[in-house]
Amino acid sequence: MAAFVAKQMMGSKLNAVKGQIGGDGESTEDKEAAEEAEQERLEALREAEERRKEKHRKLEEERERMRQEIRDKYGIKKKEEKEIDPLNQPMPEGSLNRRKKTPAEIAAEAEAEEQDDFTRWKNTIEAQMAELKNTIESKCLIQ
Repeated sequence: MAAFVAKQMMGSKLNAVKGQIGGDGESTEDKEAAEEAEQERLEALREAEERRKEKHRKLEEERERMRQEIRDKYGIKKKEEKEIDPLNQPMPEGSLNRRKKTPAEIAAEAEAEEQDDFTRWKNTIEAQMAELKNTIESKCLIQ
């Protein structure tokens, strides 16, 4: 019992000392073998994942066939899946989050920030002039 306890206490320290003194380090052959074993293990994992995905794909196809048979039997129409765009969804009332901005909105804000006061003033006047022109043209008739 005492030998066991001594070995447990000193064993890890002795192994550390052996590695520094002895030169029992791994040789290049051992490293190559370990790398090859690791590659084989990774390849086996990839193959297992591919088999699992194929199995699930087949099961889902079988389920869809059964669903379609039931739909045909009872005359049920298949629901069309709608693609949900999170940007266009209305925010629920009481939500603390705000709607995410679209890239177009972000670009427009960046452009507005880049404009100086004179450019903003000029654009405003041009917009007002265009609106005034449209109003006058709609009211005046040339005979």
